[in-house]
Amino acid sequence: MSTHLASAPATLTDSATSGAAPPVGRRIESSWDRWGLIMVLPYLLVFAVFVLYPVGYGLWLARHPQSYVKLFEDPIFFRSTVNTVIFLIVAINLKMVVALVLSGFFIQSRWWIKALSALFILPWALPSIPTILSVRFMLNPEWGVINSLIFRLTGLDGPNWLNDPTLALSFSMLMHIWKSLPFWTLILVAGRLAIPAEQYEAAAVDGASRWQKFVYITWPSMRSLFLTSTILSMIWTLGDFNSVYLLTGGGPADLTHVLATLGIRYLRLDQVDLSMASIVVALPLVLPLVWFMMKRLSK
Repeated sequence: MSTHLASAPATLTDSATSGAAPPVGRRIESSWDRWGLIMVLPYLLVFAVFVLYPVGYGLWLARHPQSYVKLFEDPIFFRSTVNTVIFLIVAINLKMVVALVLSGFFIQSRWWIKALSALFILPWALPSIPTILSVRFMLNPEWGVINSLIFRLTGLDGPNWLNDPTLALSFSMLMHIWKSLPFWTLILVAGRLAIPAEQYEAAAVDGASRWQKFVYITWPSMRSLFLTSTILSMIWTLGDFNSVYLLTGGGPADLTHVLATLGIRYLRLDQVDLSMASIVVALPLVLPLVWFMMKRLSK
């Protein structure tokens, strides 16, 4: 009888708890999931309105084949494509090589180098509009600082720097290098700092020169970072229009446009379909770079 009495409370307890609410920890976790979803919804809405909708609408405007026919018949488009390729090959590789060299300079632990690094990072930290426009004013052929200095030193009038397509595109590439060089230098400095110092000490004991240390220690350790940074810089540069648009405006005679600024030219001419088409045709340049970079990062 005592056995039956002892088992009765357990039976009542089991029947009472069989339909009870879930544990407290599970309820709290479900509550946090709900609030997390509520907090994320505004960001998803902003992403849909300001990213998905404009991109989808642009692709819808560029759906007509005749837009691409008109685009390919425009000589400015071919010139802009060539300028873009030159920009990627020359400016990006030159910038990354200089960043690699400067990373070896700024890694030294001297006080004046640390002070110089603070000044070196200013072009990247300052906004693009005042910095690039100030260089444009300096290159003004009539009252710019550079031509005024040339006239004082030689008595001759300086050239119209931005009236020559080659010079104008070269200055645009120099502006891009000047603006973004500090950022990539810092990235490569971080890569150098990750190399164990013991490797350099062992190489010094073996009598290795600086060049041998770079070839056999620094470059093998930073090769993957350098290549990934170069590809990422190319992707960002394809969408960068500040260096060209703020300095030259695409001139003279629309000969310094790149694909990033060509769309603005068509928008100013009220040719929205061509503007969107010029963006779509840049995808064959962007997508292989994105695929290659993601493939490297996945390893």
